[in-house]
Amino acid sequence: MNIYFSDDDSRLTPEIRELMERSAEAAFRLEFGSGADGIDVNIDGAEVGVTVVSADEIRQLNRDYRGNDSVTDVLSFPQFDDMDELAEELASNEEVLAGDVVICYDRVLSQAEEFGTGVTREFVYLFTHSILHLLGYDHMEDDEKAVMRAREEMIMKEIGVGR
Repeated sequence: MNIYFSDDDSRLTPEIRELMERSAEAAFRLEFGSGADGIDVNIDGAEVGVTVVSADEIRQLNRDYRGNDSVTDVLSFPQFDDMDELAEELASNEEVLAGDVVICYDRVLSQAEEFGTGVTREFVYLFTHSILHLLGYDHMEDDEKAVMRAREEMIMKEIGVGR
């Protein structure tokens, strides 16, 4: 698993980067660990890009790509609409960009304070949430939201960043 962080962003401490890597590995392992539809998936070839931006930058991205002119905490840009296609690509033993994650630093700070979670946990939670979007999870419907939240909690607990 390769996580590419843009511009060597100093806001992402070595601890946060390591936890993000562990989170992505856990998410991909949970999703593809036993093979998807009998496909032997090599998650080592998965790649994810991470960029940390300001409130103004994420608002512009949210407006341009989602038609929503507001600040959000995290955006996910999956490269695959179909997880079977991602699994097949990963089975090829080639490096495969699963997608990009864009996290709003201003929202990390405000939500860490609001929820009393700390900056590290908030960064890692938002990243985990976004990785699940790259893997096809959503939270538009209550049943989808419950599944996604359970998966988030499972991953956060596994990497030692539970509540």
